Amino acid sequence: MEEGYELDLTYITERIIAVSFPRGCSEEIYSHNLKDVTRMLKSKHADNYLIINLSERRHDLSKMNPKTLDTGWPDLHAPPLDKICTICKAMESWLNADPQHVVVIHCRGGKGRIGVVISSFVHFTDVSASADQALDRFAMRKYYDDKVSALMTPSQKRYVWILNSLLSGSMKINASALFLHCVVLHGMPNFDATGVCCPYIKVYQGMQAVYSSGIYHIGPGHRDRICITLEPAQLLKGDIMIKCYHKSDLTSEREVIFRLQFHTGAVQGYNLMFEKEDMEAASKDPRFPDYGKVELVFSEGPERIPGADRWQNGADVIVDYNTADPLTRWDSYQNICDIEVVVSEEDHASACAPTHTHTHIHIYIYIYIYIHIHTYIFIHTHSNSKPPCWGVPSSLWLLLSTQPQNSQQPPRIERRGSGIKTQIHPFPVFAECFYKQFYEN
Repeated sequence: MEEGYELDLTYITERIIAVSFPRGCSEEIYSHNLKDVTRMLKSKHADNYLIINLSERRHDLSKMNPKTLDTGWPDLHAPPLDKICTICKAMESWLNADPQHVVVIHCRGGKGRIGVVISSFVHFTDVSASADQALDRFAMRKYYDDKVSALMTPSQKRYVWILNSLLSGSMKINASALFLHCVVLHGMPNFDATGVCCPYIKVYQGMQAVYSSGIYHIGPGHRDRICITLEPAQLLKGDIMIKCYHKSDLTSEREVIFRLQFHTGAVQGYNLMFEKEDMEAASKDPRFPDYGKVELVFSEGPERIPGADRWQNGADVIVDYNTADPLTRWDSYQNICDIEVVVSEEDHASACAPTHTHTHIHIYIYIYIYIHIHTYIFIHTHSNSKPPCWGVPSSLWLLLSTQPQNSQQPPRIERRGSGIKTQIHPFPVFAECFYKQFYEN
């Protein structure tokens, strides 16, 4: 690579390109390299490329190519489950619309986000892949194994597994309400030379803080287990992140003990257990014991669970509920990414808005495209009746009912008696249920 260039451009397939910049790349070098990449893409692909931006929104990207889809989420984190679906559907639709179309996956920071997209897209297209796509699928799998798999966080890999399990039908969506009662740390990390640890947790739903615990002061004689009890139990739904910190008594600073993400729709039963290798920070921290694990205890209601007395800690565990401490109130979107800046809770409400604001319309698009749209087009073509749109704006209906120019796999439509039936793709069944259960309210 020439001097002054800090980028990695890879043709994963002939039509899927990854462009990544390192996290420490200066703004000047980034802008210079981006212009060179844009010139290359235009000379080779003209205006037939779609940029999918996995990093923060940038006006220079959309200025260089108006066909830019901003789908970014924090580096080293898993994206909301519906966002993965949005990206995969956008890639599939764009590539199927014209054989000249290519997708450019742009990322500034860790390549783990590219790994999430590529591995998810392989699973997403599993259900409809044709024989002539075998070489591309092999290339994507090889790129994933060789280049990005080792760079993904445990939560990122977990979310790809969840998506694959739901698409394949091997996992049934858990639509029950989940109340988190207790977070149990089995095996205490040694964050102090004397063996003292002062953990506290923060729970995020859709990247917004919904719960902060007190600070637990644990002496060196209490190493086996600590129970952080949520009273009252916290109702959780959708994309969840739990982050545990150690607060230093000496420096008044905090360190991350572990971070984990999951989706309540994938919780089977009322207990989740995470081993050391399943959690960010802890998996690479020698201070966290190899036998250590984190257990989450749920129920279907807020009522106290019978036998909850077993979660009581020893008398030597002191809990500080001083919520005025600014350290425990750091909730900004920036410090979720471990770039910690004190932000007020009022500012946090706007700075940490959910990343799936448009989930409703995205999920509806999936459902319409796969289940309803082509059926209605067929009916409309063979009769004078107007397709029912269920209140969908005419502009959106026009967009959804426009078939790709070279659609390679149109849905099969069969007649059974006087009715019309479409071949239903497995994904919209998941999407419709997913939408109703987790985002309708």
